[in-house]
Amino acid sequence: MHHFQNIIYEKRGPGAWIYLNRPNLMNPLNHEIVQEIGEAIEDVEKDLSIKAVVITGKGKAFSAGADLTFIKQIFETPEGAQVFRAYTRTWERVFYNLENCRVPVIAAVNGLALAGGLELVLVCDLVIASEEARIGDQHANFGLIAGGGGTQRLPRKIGINRAKELLITGDWLTPQQAMDWGLVNRVVPANKLEEAATELVNKIAGKSSAASRAVKQLVNQGMQMDIQDALQLEQWAVHYHFTGEDVKEGLAAFKEKRKPVFK
Repeated sequence: MHHFQNIIYEKRGPGAWIYLNRPNLMNPLNHEIVQEIGEAIEDVEKDLSIKAVVITGKGKAFSAGADLTFIKQIFETPEGAQVFRAYTRTWERVFYNLENCRVPVIAAVNGLALAGGLELVLVCDLVIASEEARIGDQHANFGLIAGGGGTQRLPRKIGINRAKELLITGDWLTPQQAMDWGLVNRVVPANKLEEAATELVNKIAGKSSAASRAVKQLVNQGMQMDIQDALQLEQWAVHYHFTGEDVKEGLAAFKEKRKPVFK
């Protein structure tokens, strides 16, 4: 098992839990923490007993974003631009791998999710927010712009006008607003967040992994395509999926009036 410095990585039953664990600094997404998230996801890809991933934060914040002290220091050195580019490349790769992880990824937003913290939420498939969560882009408040996918993923998730509003004003949303805007699936009391995430993991674990994976890929890819091509993609995926074991089991269970048991 990896020994992580910045995250806690735990497997509990069918769920892999990633806790951002720099609570004193509001879980900043610095180079190290992003790399460790990447390593945890590589482990999930290899461990087929894992059916879902939960990402959450220790302490008062989910993540307040990139460590601006660290960014400021980078730009005070002569090779600042190259170092910054290396950092954003790592970030982009890890976020891509997270978004395309073979299992559904759940963000359990326990507190502030700002700037890079929002960008991390954007690469998760499902989002449960605590009533104490606050979500925003925040970059604009310091003259910065989102560089972890925010300007591209946010409008695709919540629409252009709403995304521009958050990106240009730096305003924060309450969990209820974030849910109304389609950024959050459900809001729960703070002391019920882990329980709600665990329930969702167990619900997903009872379904066909092959089906969940196919649906996730189809939605992600189809959103980038025109509708005719996307429907064609669905047809190919369906024909392939229906040759699998899980479909046989699902149809048998339907016929026998029982709950399917997937491999």
